[in-house]
Amino acid sequence: QVQLVESGGGLVQAGDSLRLSCTLSGGTFSDYCMGWYRQAPGQEREYVAALTRSGRHTDYANSAAGRFTISKDNAKNVGYLQMNSLKPEDTAVYYCAAGQTIQSVQTGSAPFWGQGTQVTVSS
Repeated sequence: QVQLVESGGGLVQAGDSLRLSCTLSGGTFSDYCMGWYRQAPGQEREYVAALTRSGRHTDYANSAAGRFTISKDNAKNVGYLQMNSLKPEDTAVYYCAAGQTIQSVQTGSAPFWGQGTQVTVSS
């Protein structure tokens, strides 16, 4: 069974950078598209970014475009979300997801999800 574990969250100041990691076990990342979502307190889960199996094609939400970069290292079975110029409104629990199609990741219907990692950005 595929399992995803996020790491790298923490408390940072506005303007700082942070890199989240998503480690996949029970499978091979090259078989899956990957995505990142976030959920702030009292709000619905929000799509952040997605990446194809090969890693050559990416997609970003407007809130992430230009500041965040999604990537993955298929050899290490690890995915990443590099977040720069962080803002207080980026504060949320961040989740990674994996699915066999980019559409499943983009629509939130991917079958595999991690437990999340907290990112808190202070002003």
